Amino acid sequence: MTTISGPDAARTVAGNLCLGSAPDSWGVWFPEDERQVHFTRFLDELAQAGYRWLELGPYGYLPTDPERLAEEVGSRGLSVSGGTTFGALHRPDEWPAMLAEVRRVTGLAAASGAHHLVFIPPMFRDEKTGAFTEEPTLTPGQWRGLTAAADELGKILLEEHDVRLVVHPHADSHIQTQPEIERLLDGTDSRYVNLCLDTGHVAYGGGDAVDLIRRYGERMGYVHIKQMDPDVLVQVATEDLGFGEAVRRGVCVEPPAGVPNPADVIAELSTLDAELFVIVEQDLYPCEPDVPLPIARRTRDYLAGQGLSGGGRPRTHPHH
Repeated sequence: MTTISGPDAARTVAGNLCLGSAPDSWGVWFPEDERQVHFTRFLDELAQAGYRWLELGPYGYLPTDPERLAEEVGSRGLSVSGGTTFGALHRPDEWPAMLAEVRRVTGLAAASGAHHLVFIPPMFRDEKTGAFTEEPTLTPGQWRGLTAAADELGKILLEEHDVRLVVHPHADSHIQTQPEIERLLDGTDSRYVNLCLDTGHVAYGGGDAVDLIRRYGERMGYVHIKQMDPDVLVQVATEDLGFGEAVRRGVCVEPPAGVPNPADVIAELSTLDAELFVIVEQDLYPCEPDVPLPIARRTRDYLAGQGLSGGGRPRTHPHH
């Protein structure tokens, strides 16, 4: 950890890390849902809580017209760190439709000045019922197809939009456990594919985020910081719960509760020779409208105490 002087003096301690948040922390999982707050309230409260950066969240939740989005975000003193999308890299028959959707999301993110696309693999269990919709493990052939598709997609996004593909491990997906995360990284080209380290989903899958940072530091392209309640993780294992039910039981908790210890994660990230966005996510869907703002404020205060400020823009986009 370092202390920065000059115009970036606000970003002391973990000077290479830049804090933001996302619609997820306001209970937003879908482009439209009657149980979610209106996007204007999300943006208002994000700014009130002291954040300056946001990830776009589900495509269609925030305005998709670049000029209107720029006005809504900029008028509140906010900036965009990246876009978010889902897609199945292991299903070649879905490639054309997936690529079209990814290009749409990436175009909006790039128009907003962002240089990252967070790519989330699909879940093999239904978010609302927990029913299995697909086999939970991929065959070797599917893995080869997945890593080749990831490289191709990352190359397209970099060449067309100067946007970096960061793949996000997710509960109930084929990239969930630490061996699966490592298989993805070992099988892809670091020029085109890197990791969105989601500390909570890594813990959900039984992995160790600090170990991943130490051994794959050069592949850390972006971070979602969140914590899981170890007691609920035991329920997940013993009752074979789907992720949607785990969230309803409160598996995602605010810091410093839960695993992994966010202070340990921040300390390890601060040693990397890369400037990274660290985006707060606390899966709250569904939640009452008044729940998110106090949590967001407390979370930001806690992380600021760990040296993670809301500071300026990462000065460089890591070439790796």
